[in-house]
Amino acid sequence: MTTKPCVLIVDDDPVIRELLASYLLRDGYQVHCAETAEQAEDRLLEFPVDLVMLDIRLPGKDGLTLTRELRVRSEVGIILITGRDDEIDRIVGLECGADDYVVKPFNPRELVSKAKNLVRRVRHVQALQPQAKARHLKCFGDWALDVDRRRLVAADGSEGLLTQGEFQLLSVLLRNAGHTLSRDQLMDQIRNREWLPNDRSIDVLVGRLRRKLNDDPADPQLIITIHGAGYLFSAAVSSRQ
Repeated sequence: MTTKPCVLIVDDDPVIRELLASYLLRDGYQVHCAETAEQAEDRLLEFPVDLVMLDIRLPGKDGLTLTRELRVRSEVGIILITGRDDEIDRIVGLECGADDYVVKPFNPRELVSKAKNLVRRVRHVQALQPQAKARHLKCFGDWALDVDRRRLVAADGSEGLLTQGEFQLLSVLLRNAGHTLSRDQLMDQIRNREWLPNDRSIDVLVGRLRRKLNDDPADPQLIITIHGAGYLFSAAVSSRQ
């Protein structure tokens, strides 16, 4: 029997914790709560967790530090909860490896929808890991994208996990290889993400993808910046199992 998905809510505001917990419990999730990053680390040792909903502004260790530490050792889904004026923190959060973010004040139903989509992908990746199934690969240059496992595969066979945002952006670029896409077009094709005016998240995700692809930002060969227009993925793309 499939166990209920488990979410850890980390926020020092009891009203937000109770609000999110009530919506998630109503949708059949297991829910644990913590007021601080230190409490969250204790909970993560006690329970297997699919998703962490994490406030950036926490007493003691902040949410960005916890995000960075979690991503080093875990593939758990991470959704950051940020203030509307925390643009820099949102960008840093994505750079630290968060999968998504929501901005206060938020609609709890939209947040639950984000949680559902992210938990589905996290569990799908976990289910495939112990199995030697044929892989669906999108190949380009010296790289391949393992579509089912959300992993980037190098020519030597080494693998690296992509965050949800990185995976979605790379998938869009691969589908549109050879065509210039504006930032607005890229934003429109990345599902289930809240965008704000002058949002720089696309640029952040492009920067992270370039680093993971060893694509020199000063002279990129794969993800080309078309000044005043957007981004172009220049490599030919093929599929194989």
